[in-house]
Amino acid sequence: MNISVIIPTYNRYELLKRALHSVYAQTYLPKEVLVVDDGSKDKTQDIKNDFPSIKYLYQNNSGVSSARNLGIQNASCEWLAFLDSDDKWHSEKLQEQVHFHQTNSEILMSYTDELWIRNEKKVKIPKKFRKIGEDVFLENLSYCNIAPSSVVMHKNLFERHGLFDENLEVCEDYDMWLRIAIKENIGLVDKKLIAKYAGHKNQLSFKHWGMDRFRVIALEKLLKNSSNTQKLKIREELIKKYTLLYKGALKYDKILEINFYKRQLLAHTR
Repeated sequence: MNISVIIPTYNRYELLKRALHSVYAQTYLPKEVLVVDDGSKDKTQDIKNDFPSIKYLYQNNSGVSSARNLGIQNASCEWLAFLDSDDKWHSEKLQEQVHFHQTNSEILMSYTDELWIRNEKKVKIPKKFRKIGEDVFLENLSYCNIAPSSVVMHKNLFERHGLFDENLEVCEDYDMWLRIAIKENIGLVDKKLIAKYAGHKNQLSFKHWGMDRFRVIALEKLLKNSSNTQKLKIREELIKKYTLLYKGALKYDKILEINFYKRQLLAHTR
């Protein structure tokens, strides 16, 4: 089972080195590693000298979705693994997922449990983000519960369901995994095989307020390709999110947003 690892990055040279060290420490080594530099202004280009075997791709700053998509399009293997440049893998991460897919050949995507680290200390993961793995679609409907760094998947899934949405600045993973989960089985390898690091200044989640603004875009798209039962669940989630966004707009007297979210609520409660 040959695997291409895709690592998008932007101005994270030191963190990127940590991520790559964790890739090359794997007990099951990937066939290739693609680093997609999304227009970095720091020393990221030096990574070619630090890790001469990587495939280094550069693009003008276009966002994480565009960077991942460029990696997918240039990957030579049928199986892909993603790693965010501020995360790292446990040494047996790929080996565990390879074993899972060899045992469950009908499942074309898997993810793992994770550790959260802040200031070099483990952080308790909120209950809503704990992995269950029973109904992956429903478990990811409110919040994205699949970390990109935990995913191994077959390239065919992108041919069936499309690439990452480059119009979404954030929550692009939420959008992608739901598009897959609504149609496909996704497997959970119930082991903490990645470490996610929080607290550094260039995290995307710090850049954007009101993440539900992007989640509702993903859910509106999803309605078009869902069954009647799924539509009911999606509309329920949309009503919850639009209600929160409407209250937030009222609180901060955002007239345009108030009118927009009011219209959306009316459209989904008729």
